[in-house]
Amino acid sequence: MILVGLGANLDSDVYGPPRATCGAALDRLAAGGIVIEARARWYRTAPVPISEQPWYVNGVVRVATALGPEALLQRLLDVEAAFGRRRGERNAPRTIDLDLLAHGDHVLDAAGPHAARIPHPRMTERAFVLLPLAEVAPDWRHPVSGDAVADLITRLPADQTAEPMADADGLHGTEWAG
Repeated sequence: MILVGLGANLDSDVYGPPRATCGAALDRLAAGGIVIEARARWYRTAPVPISEQPWYVNGVVRVATALGPEALLQRLLDVEAAFGRRRGERNAPRTIDLDLLAHGDHVLDAAGPHAARIPHPRMTERAFVLLPLAEVAPDWRHPVSGDAVADLITRLPADQTAEPMADADGLHGTEWAG
């Protein structure tokens, strides 16, 4: 099972508001041969850590691809770059963020700023990842700890806000409306 998290909190000059940008990123992944098997509802989420920056739109998709973890991570980084993502300080506002959360039972902990670290090292601490992840993979277990996603959700910090958006099943027009 391959899981990808996506989010944005800044408007894109090309794609518009964050929700539309996230939808366009899914379209780009699908056009590149990555099959979107399931998509969670969109969530409106407070920044983590809490800050004055705009709130995010977040979601998780379950995908199918023949790409290995490193190649898929590079594809995600390429889409981010094509969508205007500029990496700077950690947790900074962004036009798009695509994270490889899990790639089957693979466990990778390579060094470097863009090296593959799978499962995503901070995913178990984030409501904006675990709540939508539970929608697309309710039986998922963390490949290192063996913890079920439902158990991880019960241990989330109480100060995180992640709520399904109004019309959370929609996207940005007609694409991905199901």
